[in-house]
Amino acid sequence: MKILHFIPLMFLTACSTTPKLTLRPQQPSQAVDNSAVRFPEIVRAYHVGRYADPNDDLVMHEEHVVYRVEENTRWDLRPLRAATIGSTVIFPTEPAPCDAAFNPLPVNDAVLAEVNAQKLATVQIMLEARTLSAALAQFQTALQQTKTNLQETAVLRAAVIQMKKRLDTLEAAQEQSPPPLPPSNSTTNESSDSLSP
Repeated sequence: MKILHFIPLMFLTACSTTPKLTLRPQQPSQAVDNSAVRFPEIVRAYHVGRYADPNDDLVMHEEHVVYRVEENTRWDLRPLRAATIGSTVIFPTEPAPCDAAFNPLPVNDAVLAEVNAQKLATVQIMLEARTLSAALAQFQTALQQTKTNLQETAVLRAAVIQMKKRLDTLEAAQEQSPPPLPPSNSTTNESSDSLSP
């Protein structure tokens, strides 16, 4: 029975062999022309002379060059750019669709004919608009004159009614008063007898 305990140990020792590490040479990756994909970072070199450290008076810096990254790298988002890997283009050089407002108009006979027809129609509409505005101005003048005439007619009608009332009042007063008596004294030199036959 003790032999049975050794059998699994034998299997474990068989699995303990280390695999051989094999290195396969890889093809080196082709360099991408990053100038079409990303803007490079801008690094400037500054020459610094001897100076005392501002944080520690006991330290002096000797003359040296300081490199400073002025602008980090960033993506180039401009259209019409192509990146190349070796001799192949990785994205097309066809122009990106631009805004229609910045594209020149397509020129062909049908478009020119339509543009000319639209210009002619616009000129005719402008002339009709001027004629209509002149007619409207005349109508406004005539309407104002009609209003003035209507006001004058109303004033005259009121005056005629008032005169008619006064005339009726005078006629009524004349009918109510007794008729005048004939004059008794004659102003003529003739006597009343001379009229008889």
